[in-house]
Amino acid sequence: MDNSYGTLFKITTFGESHGRGVGVVIDGCPAGIDLDKSFIQSELSRRKPGQSKIVTQRKEPDEFEILSGEFEGKSTGTPLTFMIWNTNQKSHDYSHIAEKFRPSHADYTYQEKYGVRDYRGGGRSSARETAARVAAGAVAKLALSQLGISIQAYVSQVGALTLNKPYTELDLGNTESNDVRCPDSAMAQQMFELIDKTRKNQDTIGGVVACVIKGAPVGLGEPVFDRFHAELGKAMLSINAVKGFEIGSGFEGVKQNGSEHNDPFFVEDGFVKTTTNNSGGVQGGITNGQDIYFNTAFKPVATIMKDQDSIDQHGNAAVVSGKGRHDPCVVPRAVPIVEAMAAVVTLDFYMRNKARQL
Repeated sequence: MDNSYGTLFKITTFGESHGRGVGVVIDGCPAGIDLDKSFIQSELSRRKPGQSKIVTQRKEPDEFEILSGEFEGKSTGTPLTFMIWNTNQKSHDYSHIAEKFRPSHADYTYQEKYGVRDYRGGGRSSARETAARVAAGAVAKLALSQLGISIQAYVSQVGALTLNKPYTELDLGNTESNDVRCPDSAMAQQMFELIDKTRKNQDTIGGVVACVIKGAPVGLGEPVFDRFHAELGKAMLSINAVKGFEIGSGFEGVKQNGSEHNDPFFVEDGFVKTTTNNSGGVQGGITNGQDIYFNTAFKPVATIMKDQDSIDQHGNAAVVSGKGRHDPCVVPRAVPIVEAMAAVVTLDFYMRNKARQL
C-alpha cells in the first residue's frame, strides 16, 4: 500500500478512522520554516467535522502534536511528524457492516485486494486520513507564503447549483464567511438550503471545488510524464470521493476554435504575460507565470441514511442499513483539503526546480 506522495517535499500519512489517530511524516521539509502553530490549527479546524448542521456531526477537535522535526518553533530539516489523535470514535456504528459491502465504498475492493479490511468507518479508506494531508499542506503553505505564492479554493457548485462566475470576478476573501465556503453569499445560501434539504431526505449530494494558485513562477513542472498539471490532477484524484479534474478551460475548451482558445503573449513592465488564460497557467506541462486555476469534482458521499441492497462477503444478498455520522455533502470540508494538496504539489515542484539550477 503506497501511502506517500512527493519527490523532495515528501509526505507519508498513517492511521485509520477509528484507530488511535492519524498523522503525517514530512520528509524533506526545508529547515528554518516558521511553524506557526495557530495557522496550522486554523487549517485543521477548517476541515474538522462538526462545524455545522450540513456536515458530519462527529466531534473531533483535530488538535495536533509535533513529534519530531521542530526546534524552537522552526523546522529543523529532519523528518517533521504530526499526530492528530482520534477522540470521538463510535465504532459500534459500523458493526452491522462487518461482513457486508456498502455500495460505492472501498469495502469490496479492500477485501478482495488484501483479504482483510477495517470496517470501522472505512479504516484507511476513510476521509479521516485527509486531516493528515491538511497538516502537511499547512506547512507547505507557510513555506510558499515566503515565496509570494498563495492558494485559495472555494465551492463553485453543489448539485446543479453552479456559480457561473470566473474567480477573477469574485471576492475570494468572502469564502470563509459562510458554512458552504462559497464566496458569493446569495449562491451560498441556495447551496446551504439544498444540502440541508438533501440531509433531511437522508441522502447526499456532490459538488465542485474550484482553486486558484497565484504567484507561482515560470518553470515549475517537467516535460512529458511529470507535467505540473498531471501531478496536480493525481493529487486531487487521490482525495476521497473525487471523480473529476480539469485545469484552465477544461472540458469547455473543446467548444472553442484554436484561434479563440490560444493565449497571446505580451510584455508589461518587463514581465511576459498572456491576454487570456485558457491554459490555466500551464503550457507544455510547465507553469508560465500566470494564475493556475482548476476544478475538482466530488461525487455524492456513498454512505446514505437509507437501506440499500448489496451483498455480504460470502456472496449472499444483503441489506445495508444507513447508520453513523456522515457528510450530506463533502465539498464544504474539502476546500482546505484541495488547498493542502495543491500546496504540497507546488512546493515539491518548486524545490525540484531549484535542485536543477546551479
